[in-house]
Parts: sequence; C-alpha cells; structure tokens
Amino acid sequence: MFVVTVNFIIKPDDMQRFMPLMLENARVSLEVEQGCLQFDVCTDPSRSNEVFLYEVYQDKAAFTDIHLKAPHFVAFDSAVADMVASKEVRTFEQVVQ
Repeated sequence: MFVVTVNFIIKPDDMQRFMPLMLENARVSLEVEQGCLQFDVCTDPSRSNEVFLYEVYQDKAAFTDIHLKAPHFVAFDSAVADMVASKEVRTFEQVVQ
C-alpha cells in the first residue's frame, strides 16, 4: 500500500469554486484509476479554508504513473492552481511486519 496525504490551504473566497472540482477529481480517481483504493476529502468547519486528502493506492506506481498522469487529474490541477495558497504533499509506504 502507498498512502498520500495532501493539505491544501485555499485562498479566501475560492472554497466554493474549489470543492466541486476537488470532489469530482476524487470521484473520477476512484472510478477509473486502477490501483486507487481510497480517496477521502476532509474538511473541518473551524478551519474553513483548509482541505485534507487521504489517498490510498495499491502501490507507488498507481500514484506516480497513473494518478499524476491521468487526464482528469492534470485538468483538476491546472483548474485549481490559482485557488491554492499552499499545498503540502506527504507520502507513506505501509510497514509490513
């Protein structure tokens, strides 16, 4: 398993435009990307301009070779670029015991 977390800070007044695009990206990722196992979009009302993603992929290649190159992701990333004040991406691999 390969886990990706993303923490977005959205510019003031852009959240209403950002969220539909984000939710569509998550939906399509789950529907069409082989190896995308989970894609959660999370918010906290006390931090109204923050969006946290928790994504689980079958392996690293499912993220780097499929998700990041998928037409819907490329379009999403371009569409929201001006709405994002900051973006922190972290990746994790499952520890097998």
